[in-house]
Amino acid sequence: MTDPRKAAPRPPFSTPEQQPPGLQSRMDPPPDSGENSYVGSGKLQGKATLVTGGDSGIGRAVALAFAREGADVLISYLAEEEEDARVTAQWVERAGRSCVCVAGDIREEAHCRRLVDTAIERFGKLDVLVNNAAFQMSHKSLDEISEEEFDRTFRTNVYATFFLSKAAAAHMKPGSSIISTASVNADKPNATLVAYAATKGAIQNMSGGMAQLLAEKGIRVNCVAPGPFWTPLIPSTLPPDKVREFGSQTPLKRPGQPAELQAVYVLLASDQASYISGATIPVTGGVPFI
Repeated sequence: MTDPRKAAPRPPFSTPEQQPPGLQSRMDPPPDSGENSYVGSGKLQGKATLVTGGDSGIGRAVALAFAREGADVLISYLAEEEEDARVTAQWVERAGRSCVCVAGDIREEAHCRRLVDTAIERFGKLDVLVNNAAFQMSHKSLDEISEEEFDRTFRTNVYATFFLSKAAAAHMKPGSSIISTASVNADKPNATLVAYAATKGAIQNMSGGMAQLLAEKGIRVNCVAPGPFWTPLIPSTLPPDKVREFGSQTPLKRPGQPAELQAVYVLLASDQASYISGATIPVTGGVPFI
């Protein structure tokens, strides 16, 4: 039996500050993506999956878990994250599955279509799409948020989710699944993350609409809403004092580790979740999500 208060490192943290988008390989302590703990049982055997932001953090944990459950994985990421992406690919391949790595910017609809087309070309189908990549920056004043940054946040988080879901749905068969990473910020927006929090609310709302729209095609659509999770997004976008105490505000007094989300994504991608659609599953360390 595991005490959830002690299941992972607790702050204070002294990880080096990074420039966005950040690299997992440079974090201390390193995030736990389930490399040494996740054990698959064939829940996704033979499925073809696409995970955005699959180079590190939550995306790496999802890609690794999917592979150990029997799925092939295409991961998308920014070119600057190539170092982390190669590590994820190695873990997927060690599980005996294929990993296709595609760098590029999901803010562009043409690139989103290329990702889906590449998955179809390499795997012959697409069963699961995970919209996970995200951009955020922290600000104490609205005056600090530029139009360019606001646009980048929405295009990365919201537009890309729409572009990818639209492209994927055109190829998906009944039983397929679209999973988007929302956030506790969709319900409890952080004052210093105005743009990011707004995108997460939009993702949750859009997923609920798509779940109804795509039900007639037998495609399920759901969200996962993480609380504070220890990923490269943190030391690359938050001020040092916030990074040092990250996660201490939760009832469990620590941030979550990417490995602690794996079971939820696997469930939503699997046939065991055949009646779960239009849902948002919170994983928040005790923070209420209504």
